[in-house]
Amino acid sequence: MKRPICWLLLGLALFLCCCAPTAPVVESPVPSVIPVPMDPAAPTASPQPSPTVTPAPTDTPAPTDTPAPTDTPAPTDTPAPTPEPRPVGDIVEEMAVYYARDGERATEKIASLLEEMAEADPAAAQKWSKIMDRWRTLEDRVKVDIGVLPDGLPDTNELCIVVLGYQLNANGTMKDHLKERLKVALKSAKKYPNAYIVCTGGGTAAKKKSATEAGQMSTWLKQQGINKKRIIVEKGSHTTAANARLTFAILLRDHPEIKQIAIVSGDYHVRVGVLLFEAEAILRAEPDAEPPIAVVACAGCKTKTKELSTQYRAGGLVELAGNGKAASALYQNTYNMKKYPPLP
Repeated sequence: MKRPICWLLLGLALFLCCCAPTAPVVESPVPSVIPVPMDPAAPTASPQPSPTVTPAPTDTPAPTDTPAPTDTPAPTDTPAPTPEPRPVGDIVEEMAVYYARDGERATEKIASLLEEMAEADPAAAQKWSKIMDRWRTLEDRVKVDIGVLPDGLPDTNELCIVVLGYQLNANGTMKDHLKERLKVALKSAKKYPNAYIVCTGGGTAAKKKSATEAGQMSTWLKQQGINKKRIIVEKGSHTTAANARLTFAILLRDHPEIKQIAIVSGDYHVRVGVLLFEAEAILRAEPDAEPPIAVVACAGCKTKTKELSTQYRAGGLVELAGNGKAASALYQNTYNMKKYPPLP
């Protein structure tokens, strides 16, 4: 019985030993340097400090790729500056000179100039196209009656007889030729007793500045029995183009009842008058509209003077376009008609 009990006691002791808490083991500090006995004969070495260990550099993160600059667009070629469009008056001058110089041979050139004008001012190009057509057809369509206006005009105040002036004598009296024009106007006024009569022309008397062509003409008509209420005086002009411009200004402002004009002048001058009054009517019209007043007839006194030149007609149109200097040179036959290149 003793041996089994012994084994039981031994097992119990072992169980208690395993279950008991284990005491922590405290390690004795170990010196970092174990002292070595020094040789008494050896010189004493100065103690060397322990080298400081430089910590290994941590890996610097690789820089991220710098974003590539956005592509700068390649500079485009700077477009050439668009030339300023030429003034309408300059283009009209070139057209008029070409037609006066070259006639129908200038048709293509004039069409090209009208296209140039249309790029800057379509309305002006439309009007000047009509005016150039009126010039081309002038000889064929305008019949000059001699002595009195033709039959068939309205016998109402819608009709206006326009008498173009002529230079006065130095003392302010009328020359015979101007009186002949007035005789045609007088016959026409009696034929159409309800028509107005416009007398045109400014001061052209060398020694009497107060005298005007229109004023002298008006006085003469009154002396012949024409009612002064029928007479309209335009006394500011010195050219046929100015006759047209100022007459239209008066009629449109003061006489909206007038719808038709009949021109009276010398036979050599009538067609110029018709052309310039037609041109002024077209210039005053609204786009795509008929002129406010139409030129419907003409009459002249008989003379021995040749028809005015195409160069003179060109001068009148250039004046209406606003270029008085070039117009004056064309009137006086001092314009350089070779200013523009010859046609091919």
